[in-house]
Formats: sequence, C-alpha cells, structure tokens
Amino acid sequence: MTANDTENVKKKTALRHYEYYDMQSTFDKLYDLSKKGVNHYNLMEFILSEKNILLAYRSIKNNDGSNTPGTNDKIMKDIAVMDVDSFVEMVRRRITNFYPQPVRRTEIEKPGGGIRPLGIPTIEDRLIQECIKQILEPIVEAKFYDHSYGFRPERDTHDAIARFEQLAFCGYHYVVDIDIKSFFDNVNHGKLLKQLWTLGIRDKKLLSIISRMLKAEIKGIGVPEKGTPQGGILSPLLANVCLNELDWWIASQWECFPTNYDYTDSSNKYRAMKKTKLKDIFIVRYADDFKIMCKGYNTAQKIFIATKKWLKERLSLEISKDKSKITNLRKNYSEFLGFKLKVKKGKANKYTNRSHIKEKAKSKAIENLKNAILEMKKNPKVEIVNKYNSTVLGLHNNFRVATMISKDFAEIAYIVNKSLKCRTKGICSKSGEESEAYKKFYGKSGCKKTFVAGRTLFPISAVKFKPAKKFSQDICRYTVKGREKIHTNLRFDNSIMVYLMSNPVRNESTEYNDNRISLYAGQLGKCYVTGNYLKIGNMQVHHKTPRELGGRDDYANLCWVMTPVQKLIHATVPETIEFYKNTLKLDKPSFKKLNKLRALVGNDLINEINY
Repeated sequence: MTANDTENVKKKTALRHYEYYDMQSTFDKLYDLSKKGVNHYNLMEFILSEKNILLAYRSIKNNDGSNTPGTNDKIMKDIAVMDVDSFVEMVRRRITNFYPQPVRRTEIEKPGGGIRPLGIPTIEDRLIQECIKQILEPIVEAKFYDHSYGFRPERDTHDAIARFEQLAFCGYHYVVDIDIKSFFDNVNHGKLLKQLWTLGIRDKKLLSIISRMLKAEIKGIGVPEKGTPQGGILSPLLANVCLNELDWWIASQWECFPTNYDYTDSSNKYRAMKKTKLKDIFIVRYADDFKIMCKGYNTAQKIFIATKKWLKERLSLEISKDKSKITNLRKNYSEFLGFKLKVKKGKANKYTNRSHIKEKAKSKAIENLKNAILEMKKNPKVEIVNKYNSTVLGLHNNFRVATMISKDFAEIAYIVNKSLKCRTKGICSKSGEESEAYKKFYGKSGCKKTFVAGRTLFPISAVKFKPAKKFSQDICRYTVKGREKIHTNLRFDNSIMVYLMSNPVRNESTEYNDNRISLYAGQLGKCYVTGNYLKIGNMQVHHKTPRELGGRDDYANLCWVMTPVQKLIHATVPETIEFYKNTLKLDKPSFKKLNKLRALVGNDLINEINY
C-alpha cells in the first residue's frame, strides 16, 4: 500500500468513526450553521457529550503518538483499561475545571534539515484537545480559504503542488517566497483568540480553556507568552486559524475582489479587472509554507513589501530576510514542500512546468535508504525487508508528482545501489517470492531482481511520473454530497451501531466498548461464524482467548457471534451441544470456525460426522 493509499484509508476511516459514534449529523449541522454566518455560544455541551468523548478516544488511540508518554509518563494503554463511566467522567471533570499539565519538550530532525522543537502534552490533555478539535473543525472549515492545504481534512501536499503548477502554467511566473521566522513559536495568543471569536467561536468557557492550553507550562522552560507548540493535537488547526486571515487578505486583492457586475464566468470578471490597477495575484498555502503567485515583477515586489508589513502589523510575525525573496520561475527554481519547481519554454513558445526533488530532500532520501539497508544487513528478516520496501515505495509515492522524478531517482539509485550491493552480498539469494505489491507497482519495470529473506527488494530507480491532480472543492466531509466523493455509506443497518454506542457495557473497559463497535462494522453486521446478520438481543461479543487464559480486550481477540453460537462455543454437555448443532445447522466453513473458537477456550472439538 502506498503512502497515498494509506492517507485515503485514514480519511475514510475517520468518516466511519463519525458514523459509529453518531456524530456526523452534529458535525454537519455545525458546518452548515457556520457557512450561514451563525455564531456558536454553547459549544461545551457538544464537547462534553459522551459520544464526542468516546469518538476522541477512538480517533487517537492508534495514532503514532498514543504510546508516547507526556510528563506524567502515562500512555493510551493506561486509559484503555478504565471502564466507560470512569473514563467519560474523568474527561468531563478535567475539561470542566481545566488546568493543563506540564508539556514535555523534545526535538526532532526536520525532513529538510535543522531541528524542530515539539511540545508533547500528557495523554489526558491530548484527549481533551481531540474533543475540542472535533467540534471546532467543522465550524472553522466552513470559513477557511479554498487554497490552503496543510492539516486540513481530505487535503495533502500533492494538492498544493497541483495548485502551484496550475498557476505557473497559466503565466504566474513570479513567486513571492516568504519564510516566517519560527511561526509555531511566535503565534500571538491574544490575536488568535480574537480570530476564533471572529470565526464564530463565541463560547467564552471554551475560549478560556484554549487560552490555558496555549499557556501550558513547558517542563524545564516555563510558561510560554506566545506560540502553539507543535506536538499538540489542536496546534495545526489553530495555526490555520491564525493564517486564514492572511489567505483572505491576499484573495481580497484580486480573486475575491467585489465588483459591481454580475459575472457568472470568473474569466469575464478577471478580464474586466485587468483594466484596473488591481494586483493580479493568488496564494497557495500549506500550513506556514506559502507562495504568492504573480504575473509581473513590479506586482511581486509590491506584494512582497505589503505582506511583510501586514504580517508584522496584523499577526506580530517576522519574516526571515535570508529565506524570503522573489523568484522568477523562468530563470530559477522555487522550493516548496520538498520539491523545486520552475517553468521551461516548450513547443510553440509555451511554458510548461519542470520540477525536481529539492537537494535537501534528495540527501535525506539517500540517508533513509542507506539506514534501511544497514538495518536489513544486521537483521535480514522478512519484516525488516518489508520495512525497506515500504521506505522505497513511500519515497516514490511522495515525490512521483515531480516531472523529472525518473532522473532524480536514477541519481539516488546510482548512489544507494552501491551500498545495497555491498551490504547484501552475504544475505541475498537468486530467487524468492514476488509480493502482490511488487507485482502491482514494479512487475513491469524490467529491473534486475534482488532477493533478501526470500522477498524481492523494490527497485529504487523504477518510479513513474504521475501528475498531481487538481483538488476538487466539492469534496467535504461535512456535507452529504461532499462525502459521496470520499466514501460510500455503511452497508448495514446503522441503527444497531447507534444502539451499541448508546448502550456501552458499563463494567467493561473503554477499549472493550470501543472495539465492540469497530468489530460490528468490520464484520459488516454479520456473525463471525455463521455469516448471518446480527440482531439486538441475539448477539454476543466473544473473547477468542478467554481472559482467564491471558486474553485481552484487543480488537484481534474479539468477535461478534449470535447468542446460540456463543453457547455452542462454551458448551460441554453432549445434549446441549446436540441441541445447538441442530438449531444452527452450520455449513462446513462455519463448522471449522466454530471448532477453532472452541479449541481456543479449551473445549474439545465437535465431531462433524453425520452433521
């Protein structure tokens, strides 16, 4: 599975979770009201609802950071064992009287070089941030500018690149490159709260909680006076709130400039506007990385000065003089999101896009591949080979929208393959298994095959250019029509899902109750053994390995079965077994599943003869 496929799965999974916990209609209503300009004064009732709290648990329990401890050393597993009532009450109590726990400071290496400081809240505070984010997101999404792409639902870096290339192809060859100095560390708290108020977030209790979050003590450093620490769940959304004002200011100069004429065709509107002295400009933004696209140098120079002044006066943000500049795409490359892009004159004197992986990103890719090879040499096992292949495939998928991707990866392969040949000399073989992923992505590449641990290594140079597609503004997870472009509706009766969510097993763990909902959806509402549709009053969650034998409440250890099936799994009296055998009338595949479950609980297999 490619990185892009994984991202699509995450998008669809998030929507499934909204349905599981019956929150989709709430989010849709908040989005619709926000679109209509309605202000929101009582958001805490949505944030504190049991459905929203349990959805927050489901949303972050499998995140990469769920096992990263905060300053209190707790992780998600410590929360998972709490029963539902205790968990919900804990979250409500902390939100109602919210005082953030100290944030753990850590540093990670940036993909393009340098160090990025992260602030890691405790797991309890991350859950609270997720509860708030879920309610805030549909409201602010209704107010965000179309062409900001970072940290927003259904959008990614390829969408931003597609927009950049579209504008470059249309003649916007002068790019105002502006780098904000340590943006996340310098967001003005007071200004940010006013921006939330302007966007319709008028719940003073909620704004007070967000203010306290922003001022959470950073352990070893102290209480910050400004900034939204990277590492917090709410920080990306707040960063977009902060820069949304910049988006609309740039858009107001040209794209959204009001006119006295009713032009149904935007091209007619722009044609008329070109007769004025207005600035013909567009912005493309991904988080704090943005480009202002212009058609002339004079316009670019004016907007460069104006934007620098605007950022300082409106948002109290400084720009980096060394990294901020005006770039002529006909002569030089502009770097954006790991790519470097320019235009080149082609046939009929028309300019076309030309893009490469930028040098720092290329060096980082080489380093990652060499590290994966070294790890494979030390431990030549299937899972390590799969990890190496995942690295190759991830790089291909991330950079495949560069027009010169084949040339770039030929250079990367030339360097890395020397290391690969040297370090796999004693562990490679002449034959092995070609995985389905290899057949799908590299089966026709014609590259020489190398096998380690019986698996084919993905060839580094075998990558094909795939143009970035223009993002469809019709896509939206908070409207019925918008969701149709993302996923299809559930293929079973959602009322049972709502019933399960509304009636958790009170004495069971939060993890158990969350998994019973996911399992019902995963099994498409059918019995694990018989394949018949489950009905309320005739369905049970079964632990494959019983708790007394060490079984846990993990998803993989649970399954939904019909109540008679549950009784037959545990039955030991011959008459009882015979009764349920005759009642269920299982076919052979179902009978095999039943006996596997009986074996796991320590019961004898049922003889299939004369059955």
